Amino acid sequence: QVQLVESGGGLVQAGGSLRLSCAASGRTFSSFAMGWFRQVPGKEREFVSFIYWASGNTYDADFVKGRFIASRDNAANTVYLQMNSLKPEDTAVYYCAATRQAKLNYELRTATSYEYWGQGTQVTVSS
Repeated sequence: QVQLVESGGGLVQAGGSLRLSCAASGRTFSSFAMGWFRQVPGKEREFVSFIYWASGNTYDADFVKGRFIASRDNAANTVYLQMNSLKPEDTAVYYCAATRQAKLNYELRTATSYEYWGQGTQVTVSS
C-alpha cells in the first residue's frame, strides 16, 4: 500500500510563492507518474501538473505554465510543486496522487487515472 502525505500549504498574498511537498511511503514505492490536482468547493477536481517518476519530465495545465513547477526527489520519494506568482483564483485544496500503471498523457490529466491520493493541503491566496 502507498501512502501520500502533502505539506506546505498555507496563506499567502497574491504574487507570493509556496512550495508543496508530497512524501510517498510504503513497503516498496515505485510510481509511473505522480500528479497534482486542486479542488474548490462545489467543483470537480482540476488537473494542475504531473511528473513522470523515472524521467522527471512534467506536463502542466495551461493556466499554471510559467508559474508552477513540478519536480521530484527519487531518493526521498517526494514530489514538489513550486508555485510562484500566485493568484487569488489559485485558492484551493491541493492534492497529490500516484499511479503505478503506465498511462498516456491525456489519461494522466484525469483524476480517475490515479490509484493513490494524499489528504490534501489548503492553499489560500489573498488579494
